[in-house]
Amino acid sequence: MEKVYVTPLSTRYASKEMNEIWSADAKYSTWRRLWVALAETEKELGINITDEQIAEMKAHVDDIDYDVVSKREKECRHDVMAHVYEFGTKCPSAKGIIHLGATSCFVTDNADVILMSKALEIIKEKLVLVINNLRKFALENKGITCLGYTHFQPAQLTTVGKRATLWIQDLLEDLEELEFVQSHMKMRGCKGTTGTQESFMKLFKDEEKVKKLDKLVAKKMGFDRVFAVSGQTYTRKLDSRVLNVLSSIAQSASKFANDMRLLQHEKELEEPFEKGQIGSSAMAYKRNPMRSERINSLSRHVMALSIDPMMTAGTQWLERTLDDSANKRICVPEAFLAVDAILILYANIASRNSCLSKCIKTNLMQELPFMGTEEILMNAVIKGGDRQELHEKIRVYSMEAGKEVKEYGRPNDLVDRIARDESFGLTKEEILKILNPDGLCGRAVNQVEEFVKTEVDPVLEKYGNIIKDVTVEVNV
Repeated sequence: MEKVYVTPLSTRYASKEMNEIWSADAKYSTWRRLWVALAETEKELGINITDEQIAEMKAHVDDIDYDVVSKREKECRHDVMAHVYEFGTKCPSAKGIIHLGATSCFVTDNADVILMSKALEIIKEKLVLVINNLRKFALENKGITCLGYTHFQPAQLTTVGKRATLWIQDLLEDLEELEFVQSHMKMRGCKGTTGTQESFMKLFKDEEKVKKLDKLVAKKMGFDRVFAVSGQTYTRKLDSRVLNVLSSIAQSASKFANDMRLLQHEKELEEPFEKGQIGSSAMAYKRNPMRSERINSLSRHVMALSIDPMMTAGTQWLERTLDDSANKRICVPEAFLAVDAILILYANIASRNSCLSKCIKTNLMQELPFMGTEEILMNAVIKGGDRQELHEKIRVYSMEAGKEVKEYGRPNDLVDRIARDESFGLTKEEILKILNPDGLCGRAVNQVEEFVKTEVDPVLEKYGNIIKDVTVEVNV
């Protein structure tokens, strides 16, 4: 069996199952299955094709001599006709009826829809697995209070689990979009060279049979729907739609990976690091977040690839031009292979992510006096203080305390400064009680539980049959 894959992604990052979908064998055997379906349906609708011819074709669906194809393509400069020729050498009795009435896009376009549909199913399975892994992480860490960050500056407190729900929510949006795309996948069907079905009208001389041919071939290939009209190709909006959802997944994964890299720098979360893993060839101590960095790298590629079909869809001339072909052969498989690799990495990190709770608490306590200033202000006002006056004092004291930390490396003394100011009417003990971190993260814990129950669990229940409770390993 020929195992020619389309990109270096195949040998390093993507899964075997995704590679097989975009292999030469899968593509060209699908072409042959389409030719078989066409011949079978033409026979059923009255064309003089024998059972022996169809049986001969079926016997050689996976028997492809790529050397013969390559030699013939160099002569005729046409990949479809090279395969028609090679198929005919294997099926001499059926040679005359292979590709009968069809144009090249009958096999190229219909096969692409079939392969994209299979690949979307693999992506969906991996996406659901990531969501399931993140659900566990969110619930396990729903009560681990940590600094929130806006502009990557310390902000109001949140919890580790609450932050994970943001990652999950993005993926749920992606899954919803993917489901929509899957539900709207259509075959090109049997439309002829410019979409008018003229060749099939000449063949059958019966419009109803031509209409049946269109739908019956699609049904034999597992599709209930065909595009109602087409030019020579199905609308290239379909490729754009498919790569849009892949780009959307890449965007979500890249956001997660960026968060991981920032939090690993803060020593709050840490991606998996194997026992013998080397972080740097020069600096032996390093634990670089290489998996997250790889997600970012591959995601960038997918987002860039998604522009290709947009431009192709917007620049097709009339019934069709061939400037879609080379571009399409590259960007579609590469986008699927890259997203497959991204989700393998994402599932791996999500299942083995280390929450460094002690470092989280250390970071939190360093900033806690600043985080609790609003609570301090409200309590001081309740005791009779002037809000505007106290707000200004807190602002000044905060700047001074920040200077102590940043310029002199001294402890944060904001609490002491406020306690010494009698206009606040609060003792140090009262201020420290106000600054209990577990009381400063609002509804975060309940939000995690409610989100999982109402948004995540129904999805996982729907896809319970495809969830694999395994740790996903990364090869390199």
